[in-house]
Amino acid sequence: MAIASSTLTALTTQTAVAAPAAQADRHDRHDWNTDAYRGEVEVVPADADDNRRMLTGRVFLDHDRDSRSDRRERGLAGVTVSNGRDVVTTDRHGRYRLPAYDNMTVFVTQPSGYQVPVDEHNVAQFHYNHLPAGSPELRYGGIEPTGPLPKAVNFPLVRSKATASREQHCVIAGDLQTYDKEEVGYARAGAIADLSRRHDHTGCGALFIGDVVGDDLSLYPDVKELTAELNGPVRFLPGNHDLDFDAKSAEHSFDTFRAQLAPAYYSYDVGQTHVIALNTVSYPCTPDVDNADGRHTNCNDPENNPSYNGRLDERQLDWLERDLAKVPSNKLIVVAGHIPLLTFADEGSIRHQVDQVREIYDLLEGRRAVSVAGHTHSIENMKTGDLFKGWRDLFGVEGLPFPHITAGAISGDWYSGKLTDEGYPVAVGRDGARPGVLTLDIEGNSFKERFTVTGEKDDVQMQLGVNSPTYRQWYADRQAWNKDRRGEAPELGDPHVVSRDDLAGTTWLTTNFWMGSTGSKVKVRIDGGRAREAVRTQRARGEDQLIGPEWSDPHAVAQQLVNGGSVADRTMHLWRFELPSDLAAGTHRAKVTATDSHGRTFTETLRFTVVEKR
Repeated sequence: MAIASSTLTALTTQTAVAAPAAQADRHDRHDWNTDAYRGEVEVVPADADDNRRMLTGRVFLDHDRDSRSDRRERGLAGVTVSNGRDVVTTDRHGRYRLPAYDNMTVFVTQPSGYQVPVDEHNVAQFHYNHLPAGSPELRYGGIEPTGPLPKAVNFPLVRSKATASREQHCVIAGDLQTYDKEEVGYARAGAIADLSRRHDHTGCGALFIGDVVGDDLSLYPDVKELTAELNGPVRFLPGNHDLDFDAKSAEHSFDTFRAQLAPAYYSYDVGQTHVIALNTVSYPCTPDVDNADGRHTNCNDPENNPSYNGRLDERQLDWLERDLAKVPSNKLIVVAGHIPLLTFADEGSIRHQVDQVREIYDLLEGRRAVSVAGHTHSIENMKTGDLFKGWRDLFGVEGLPFPHITAGAISGDWYSGKLTDEGYPVAVGRDGARPGVLTLDIEGNSFKERFTVTGEKDDVQMQLGVNSPTYRQWYADRQAWNKDRRGEAPELGDPHVVSRDDLAGTTWLTTNFWMGSTGSKVKVRIDGGRAREAVRTQRARGEDQLIGPEWSDPHAVAQQLVNGGSVADRTMHLWRFELPSDLAAGTHRAKVTATDSHGRTFTETLRFTVVEKR
């Protein structure tokens, strides 16, 4: 898929690559739609005079796949079940008992080697909402009255080789965020079409990490029509655009999400991995509650309307501690949330990071873990020990205790920019990254991260550009013109033509290596000469963001300032190589080899022309 003019595309070509270890073609292409275990949680109604305050039920092996607990179907021992606060394990008959309270979600933690049922849209079915009187009046409906506590809630499972395997491929899908049916069509033509051709995630499945829609919760059925096209189980966690904004309290702010998609938080196991899906969005946040620890100062937006904040409530924190206590210490912990625990993009903001990040770190101390999140519509691959200025100032964090990955977005830059021939927008993000999905390729309790650009193969991992004085002047002029639109728009011309004056005034060849991180290297070879190292602009050693045209991705900005959207004026995954000032006039060839922290190499070539004068 071309993301720039034909001139830009023609000048940048991929020449060689070492493909990632996990490709969809390496996996069995059995028919998921034929083999999938489809069913539901069994809810046994209570007797009319039953006033019990304890919920009971079974976790059972559903041999006949009818979702009904039969006497001949044995229970499964040692399976974790929770009411969102308490966490228990089933006895030798598969039975559990949990305290009941109004407005709770009861869910089972899928054990490795077993699979919970999925519905006709591939959405995992593993929970029951209990809200006797139903939600208060909400625009999008919320939860219908459930009535008295059921006599039993039984969770069916079937055996699964896919979830038992040490090798897992977990799709992490950030910010689908469709605001209308047209954008649902963009998602279908883009990332969903890509995922529908993949067969590598039948075990771990796909986890959509929040902002499933863009405030219009009536689009949830449309989203489920999209997930029906995938080849594996689908799960969701909530984002700040999945809120019932008319809820008067946080207790009901995700009722519609819970009714239609998933619990607000939960966990599940595959292979040697324990996935924790958190709700990192608090709405409405209130100063009298959220300022108790002295760290939260932004509960209201400029119009003093209720707003959201990155935060876990005490009930969820208690559940997290109890859930982790049931997990063997040798498992990989994947901590997923919408708002990141910490982020480069919003490193100076409390609202867009999680207040209790240090408490979460304490709970995970000594564990092998990785955090994945969305929200920022950018890609951030941050390693253990990385540090940016805002984290120390706001949270007292002196470096990451384990890797943190911000997964990019299916919507990219909110479906902005020109439409591609395939029928979805270019949508280049504010970090210069393109839309796509993250995959965690897991072997045992180790993982490698992989980003797949929408419409591309896995070997497309970077884009090249030329940052010259001419480009930087155009950047400033075009920004000014875009504000008032007076006169003729400044033209950049061919961005890969540089003059002698450009070289004398510092011109860089830029490499935006989207999953580049600490431990990655970028080398540049001009005209077949000796390979030389490019320099990463953000080294993640406690510095602040570097912002402006000299730190920008010129390839992305050349599109964004003309076609609309955000401007890639900062990024944590940009490398620069200063072009020699004595290059001869004529066309030159730059071969760029990027090596990620796992030793995988990707190579692309850019041709540029030196002229005496423009």
